[in-house]
Amino acid sequence: MKNTGFIRLLKASHYSWKGLRHAFKNEAAFRQEVLASVVLIPLAFWLNVTSVERILLVMAVLLVLIVELLNSGIEAVVDRIGSDFHPLAGAAKDVGSAAVFLTLILAVFVWGSILLGIL
Repeated sequence: MKNTGFIRLLKASHYSWKGLRHAFKNEAAFRQEVLASVVLIPLAFWLNVTSVERILLVMAVLLVLIVELLNSGIEAVVDRIGSDFHPLAGAAKDVGSAAVFLTLILAVFVWGSILLGIL
């Protein structure tokens, strides 16, 4: 019998929490980004900005964490397949890293634009 409703939600939440714990324990970049988010998200609520700007600030930070988690998932799957070099494995890891890099640029752009009043 498939889990539905509240039981499914509980199990999904458990798996999500396991993923967050694993990433925090095993991924230095994720820990650094969590540390930054612990500073930046409260700062977004302290700053004298509009509600929309506050949402953008928080979303930019959370997007970095989300993309880092996806990148970590890609890396885990590639590493699970094998340690032998393959161009596609390298490309998968590089593309995941590029996604994180672009998200970090986006976060800097959003924060810089709002804090400097460019928007």
